[in-house]
Amino acid sequence: MSSPKKLNILITGCSPGGMGAALATTFHNAGHHVYATARNPSKLSSLAAQGMQTVPLDVTSASSIESAVEAVSSSLPDNEGLNMLINNAAGNYTMPIADVSLDAAKELFNLNVWSQIAVTQAFLPLLLKSTTSTSSSTSGSPCRSMIVNHTSVGSVTAIPFQGIYNSSKAALAMLSETMRLELSPFGISVIDLKTAGVRTNLISNNNVNSKAERLREGSIYGPAQDVVEKAMSQEGLVEIGITADQWAAEVAGLLLGKSPPAVIWKGESATAARLASSMPCNMFEGMLKRMTKLDIVEDIITESRKQPV
Repeated sequence: MSSPKKLNILITGCSPGGMGAALATTFHNAGHHVYATARNPSKLSSLAAQGMQTVPLDVTSASSIESAVEAVSSSLPDNEGLNMLINNAAGNYTMPIADVSLDAAKELFNLNVWSQIAVTQAFLPLLLKSTTSTSSSTSGSPCRSMIVNHTSVGSVTAIPFQGIYNSSKAALAMLSETMRLELSPFGISVIDLKTAGVRTNLISNNNVNSKAERLREGSIYGPAQDVVEKAMSQEGLVEIGITADQWAAEVAGLLLGKSPPAVIWKGESATAARLASSMPCNMFEGMLKRMTKLDIVEDIITESRKQPV
């Protein structure tokens, strides 16, 4: 999507310290009209102070989505629509599959998958409006609109203790590919944004529930509980990755380019993840086990099972 004029861009999940807020600032500084949204309006104050239009939006609430659509619609000039929708809001949940709470898993899928469809459906009329309007193009011809679904390199990588999160992102990736095909006749591009290592507050602040890092009582991982729970906390990943500002600048540059790729891989080790996704699934197994301490867990469990019952 080339951008000869100011674009109208809506981004979900713009809480401070996250990638959504970094993207919002980057697009705003480039002269575009950004609708920065978050479930908690108080978390949007820093973006509002920069001059952005902020809109409360809980992506899991039908009434909140409806109100956000009304707010955006009423603020757009009569001949303009929405040029870009970035579905960025998401949650995290780490737990061995054997110990997963189905309620927590369903809650995560509601946030990471179903809400993305709901938000897209709700804003689709405004995206279609941009594809039929000549006001978004200096040439006088209709522009394309764009939907960006923020998945993750986890959508193509099996990582121990992240099965529910990664499968939710894999589901969104497949939806993105399907939407790309289905919406192409209407002039709407769909981009799968696969992010790798970026330093944000997602790990520390965005678990689905406060018990996400605790194994359930009687877990088969009991002998290695301390090691597993430390791995689930992802402490070692908090300071790994490029900065959110650097990531946002790279992503925005591609999205505003003439022909954005259907899949964007960005973040530390994104290239390695892309390569790994095309290799036999067991080729990087040892590395993944070491990264998540599963090799240590394996040793502890093996030793514990040698003990007489």
